[in-house]
Amino acid sequence: MSLSSFCTCKNLDCPLHPTRHDKGCAPCIAKNLKRKEIPNCFFQQVENNESRTGDSFKDFSELVLKSTEHS
Repeated sequence: MSLSSFCTCKNLDCPLHPTRHDKGCAPCIAKNLKRKEIPNCFFQQVENNESRTGDSFKDFSELVLKSTEHS
């Protein structure tokens, strides 16, 4: 399986998306770690991810907690 087929990020215009270079997920992960954010692909796994206000660790944890309240 290629990394580009593994990636669930829908932002294909992003220059860091694995379909746009041959470095896999590393550039995206490095950018997110530097900004203290969670990669978009993690958000894709959580219900109602489009309702988030940002990509921070806090935004991700709040979204996960909200999704588990409805389970």
